Amino acid sequence: MLLRLDVNNAPYTYFPPDIPALQVDRRLRADFPGDQVFVLFFEGVALYSEGFLQAFDALARNLAEDSRITRVLTVTRQDHIAPTEDGFEVAPLLDVEALAGTTPADRRRRVLADRFARDALVAHDGEGLAMIVIPTELENSLQRRALQRDILAQVRRYRLQGYLTALAGQVPLDVAELESMLHDNMVFIPATTLTGLVLVWWLFRRVLAVLTAGLVTGAVVASTVAVYVLTGQPFTLVSSIVPPLLAALTLATIIHVFNALHDASRIGLFGPARMRRALQAVQRPVLYTSLTTAAGLASLAASRVRPVAVFGLISAVGVLLVYALLRWVLPAFLGRLDRRPWHRERGGLRHLDRFVRRISRLGIRHAGAVLVVTGLALAAATPALWKITTETSFLEFFRPDHPIRRDTDRIERRLAGLTSLEVLFTAPDEGGLRRPGRLREIRDFQRWAEAQPEIDRTLSAADFVEEMNWAFHGGRDAARRIPDDPKLVSQYLFVYDGDDLYDLVDEGFTRGRVTLNLNVHRANRISAVMERIRARLAGIGDLHWEIGGFGRLFADMEDLLVQGQFHSLLGALVLVFVLMALLWRSVGEAALCMLPNLSPVLLIFILMGLAGIWLDMATVMIASVAVGIAVDDTIHLYHGYRSRRRRGASPVVALARTYRHAGRAVTTTTLILCAQFFLMTASRFVPTAHFGLLTGVGLLAALVFDLLVLPALLMALHGRRGRRRATSAG
Repeated sequence: MLLRLDVNNAPYTYFPPDIPALQVDRRLRADFPGDQVFVLFFEGVALYSEGFLQAFDALARNLAEDSRITRVLTVTRQDHIAPTEDGFEVAPLLDVEALAGTTPADRRRRVLADRFARDALVAHDGEGLAMIVIPTELENSLQRRALQRDILAQVRRYRLQGYLTALAGQVPLDVAELESMLHDNMVFIPATTLTGLVLVWWLFRRVLAVLTAGLVTGAVVASTVAVYVLTGQPFTLVSSIVPPLLAALTLATIIHVFNALHDASRIGLFGPARMRRALQAVQRPVLYTSLTTAAGLASLAASRVRPVAVFGLISAVGVLLVYALLRWVLPAFLGRLDRRPWHRERGGLRHLDRFVRRISRLGIRHAGAVLVVTGLALAAATPALWKITTETSFLEFFRPDHPIRRDTDRIERRLAGLTSLEVLFTAPDEGGLRRPGRLREIRDFQRWAEAQPEIDRTLSAADFVEEMNWAFHGGRDAARRIPDDPKLVSQYLFVYDGDDLYDLVDEGFTRGRVTLNLNVHRANRISAVMERIRARLAGIGDLHWEIGGFGRLFADMEDLLVQGQFHSLLGALVLVFVLMALLWRSVGEAALCMLPNLSPVLLIFILMGLAGIWLDMATVMIASVAVGIAVDDTIHLYHGYRSRRRRGASPVVALARTYRHAGRAVTTTTLILCAQFFLMTASRFVPTAHFGLLTGVGLLAALVFDLLVLPALLMALHGRRGRRRATSAG
């Protein structure tokens, strides 16, 4: 079943179908080629030689025959409008059939003089040539990767690999994300699982424990990923976090069972009796920790970024599956096989017991000081929250030395920027874009756009009309403008027999687009450009206009992320609070347990502000995930404290005994989780590294608050009776 996984990180997978940017993009694609392309950049000393150009053109023609490719643009396939004695002609910019009568210098001059090729198909200094490959709308990222590999194979076939110095564009960027995602899964799923299993061995020194943890983890991860197949959901960049996350959560949960088995073993139980005793001890807190973790993850369904919402829901299913396995499958397995004792002195548990006792005693004995210092520290760090930036750049998901970063920088230094925006103009009447006045309005907008620092190049049908008028008037520079006579415009368009014009306007001349090449890749900067465009076009006349293209899709996704962050975090807090209120049957106790778990979330955001980590597609999920996970330890600890208080123990004794029994388990699970998440910081893929770092820090902070601040809160609320009994109880 996993072989049927739809691995797809294409931009369309991230949007709900009713989002305006997606609807505009669909309207654009109904008439015009896509703007998500491959850009291959060739450099070398013989670029304009007959041999290179013939191989270059043969490569382009071969690629154009591929059913997965819509268009291939090169200087050998570009329309060139030139003056003739009786008007103008449209011919290939470089005709490979007529190279014999020209020199390399002639060809270079001709290419550089062409307004349509310059900075798009040829570098501004003439020392590089581009090939732009426009694919069809492929179904998923795996198909995009397959096409990229086939393109590179064809480059090698025509022996041009020595000239190819860069490969960039939206599609290669998607392929790079896919390959990083697959690499991280291949590395970090086994690495995090192995780390957890090693820690299980260090703690319990039982082969049975390691084997059980490995089997349950494998079953949970495989089954959860299979949900993507069963529901037909794409497995995206966001989804790639599911396997290591579920592996970590599964191991953390099963540690509580092992710890309970260890305690049952100490009183002489074995086999089914030991398992029943352990299950009785952990069943209720594990159920509620599973529910709260699932609630925190499921709250991400509030996000309108579809992969984020799906990630939350499917991860929540995985967490509930963990509980189901531990509740109904594991007892039968361990009840039959677990016959040996769980010796405390042979494992690493005694070191953890000592650590937990020291930290919790500090909170019990110096409750006031702990609460004051903690409050002051949080207050002092709170201004860092205002430094958080909501920003996303797919390109900056990669380190500066990654090939996609280097290739993009290389191409953008020599050609126009690779971020695409489009403005779709629709005339109120059939053929309305033939009117000179409307063409001038479009051309005036282009001149304004080209003056913006973020926009390197624009192109529209108005450029072609200007070029035809220039050629018709013998190539005089003064004639490179839109003619006043509408009949002359119609005549030009009637005579034009090329293809490139109709990439920019429909055949009825009612709908046309202006393409814009931006040199910025961050969502906020693209949004700022779009706001200026909207202001500029507000008074354009009777033309209807819409902004579309990859740039708008990407920038609008940033807005969805911000909205989703607020709603999902609020949803997580509300759901967790309600579940704890049901668990304790007390709103006050639920509020008390929420306090230690709000501060770690605050620390995550403080760290983001101090470290300059953006709130983006990866980090937007962390707060909700951390809330759901961090509250687990609080539930285990407060459940033990509450049970002992109900049996008549004083606050000090109840706390000391709770931390002696449950403190070890929560510390163990948190350390395992942190070790697994911190392992992800070794990733070269920035979203994976940031997710691991921030989640690990959040959970580590939650542990400190549960061991130090929670007992201080309970002492502050319930008094210090029985302090003298703490030492003997601990």
